[in-house]
Amino acid sequence: QVQLVESGGGLVQTGGSLRLSCAASGRTFSSYVMSWFRQAPGKEREFVVAISWDGTSTSYADSVKGRFTISRDNAKNTVYLQMNSLKPEDTAVYYCAANSRGFLYRPWTRYDYWGQGTQVTVSS
Repeated sequence: QVQLVESGGGLVQTGGSLRLSCAASGRTFSSYVMSWFRQAPGKEREFVVAISWDGTSTSYADSVKGRFTISRDNAKNTVYLQMNSLKPEDTAVYYCAANSRGFLYRPWTRYDYWGQGTQVTVSS
């Protein structure tokens, strides 16, 4: 069982930056693939980025490639999402998620555990 708690969301202007954090409980955090998803009002949940258990592999959605960076600190049971050059279309609730299967899945249905989400709003 893994419990996930996101933090770091907020309101930022276009071109600004935010750093999201996702703190996990449980002793097996280092064995999970961790990902970030987002969901804007009226839209489906969208894959943003995933990172392997040891941080050596990542997978980014094209829409955020070059602007967002995922990282993890297994000693702190935390995964981070550094978001730079933010755009209004990045506005959404951001969720972190974990899967125990070892693959950097993109479909949200492949993930076992979810946080409650943190709102990111980018003003134009």
